[in-house]
Amino acid sequence: MANLTLYHASPSRSSVVLWMLEELGEPYDLKLLSLTDGDQQKPDYLAINPMGKVPALKHGDTVITEVAAICAYLADEFPQKKLNIPVGTPRRGVYLKWLFFGPGCMEPAVIDRAAPRKEEARRAMLGYGDFDTTMNVVAKAVAQGPWLMGEQFTAADVVVGSNIRWGTMFKLIPERPEFAAYAARIAARPAAKRADEKDAKLKAA
Repeated sequence: MANLTLYHASPSRSSVVLWMLEELGEPYDLKLLSLTDGDQQKPDYLAINPMGKVPALKHGDTVITEVAAICAYLADEFPQKKLNIPVGTPRRGVYLKWLFFGPGCMEPAVIDRAAPRKEEARRAMLGYGDFDTTMNVVAKAVAQGPWLMGEQFTAADVVVGSNIRWGTMFKLIPERPEFAAYAARIAARPAAKRADEKDAKLKAA
């Protein structure tokens, strides 16, 4: 039995962590949950993640939830994979910004666009400010490429890249050449291909 176990629903936000695990190349186990059957709300899973959501990751006796937190944790726990910027390195601050820009700014901006409020919220109330600014900031960052931290692919690319791939697929982010090129670079990564193939098989089964 592997020391890493991902509680996964296919496809869902936990697909991001599936990709991250493939980037690590470490052995892991999958515990498949059916969201349709409500497995995420059953007592045995709520004991793992009281939020009743996926993903959740067990590493030994440690349980971590929330996509960006899991990706940050894995990158730091396996530094030999070079998916993090180490503590004490000046560039770590920028790396952390992008790690949490995904769930803190990009995802809320996209979800608000997909499911608009009856009355538009005041800009100051929104952690991301406004949709266009959020998209412009990300587009400028990925245009410099190939990755958010330059030549080094990191967990931040897994988090932000997943938002861009998902948003592109459902036409929830602008069709910009910067996003298309970045998504293509991600899709070409062997680990991303393996994760996509696993998800496709799990969904079919």
